[in-house]
Amino acid sequence: MAGVGSSEEGRIFFGRTLARCQALQLLFQAEACGRTVEDVLAGDYAVSQGPLDEYGRDLALGTFSCIPELDHVVANASERWEVSRMPAVDRNLMRVAVYEILHVDEVPVAVTIDESVELAKAFGTDDSAKFINGVLGRVVRDNVDPALIAAEQERAAQAAAEAAEARQAAAVPADTADAARASSLADLAALDGEAE
Repeated sequence: MAGVGSSEEGRIFFGRTLARCQALQLLFQAEACGRTVEDVLAGDYAVSQGPLDEYGRDLALGTFSCIPELDHVVANASERWEVSRMPAVDRNLMRVAVYEILHVDEVPVAVTIDESVELAKAFGTDDSAKFINGVLGRVVRDNVDPALIAAEQERAAQAAAEAAEARQAAAVPADTADAARASSLADLAALDGEAE
């Protein structure tokens, strides 16, 4: 995996993206050492931008507990690819994403996919992001109720509309001072001349 805390491109992750990154790192370490995530957590382990995020810990433990189920889902969605032959980063990243899609209700599916693709760009091969995006798309198509996806899309559209309204309401009102409306140096110069 790329250096602790970032990739070759210098990406730094925050919030749940960082937690997903840390979960990926824990799963990668467990697999590389032939240990459980619990064993890794009980010993020395390395995660980006520690300390370990609680959601990252829970995500790693939950994912590890479901690996046979997750690998079955990934295998069904990945055409002509055996899970065991996938790069370790891709395999573990898809496990984390599929676990989150199938078992973590409060995270929208689209967010999980988008952030998994970003992590694939940071830690995977040149082809990882496209491959993971395609596999996760098939996982959703085959395993997630379309009504759930539609409801998530509706909530996202509503949130975007509310954010746009908030930005518009926070915009500078039309009756503010002339200096706030000045859009060029010439406008500022004219205002300065009026003040004299």
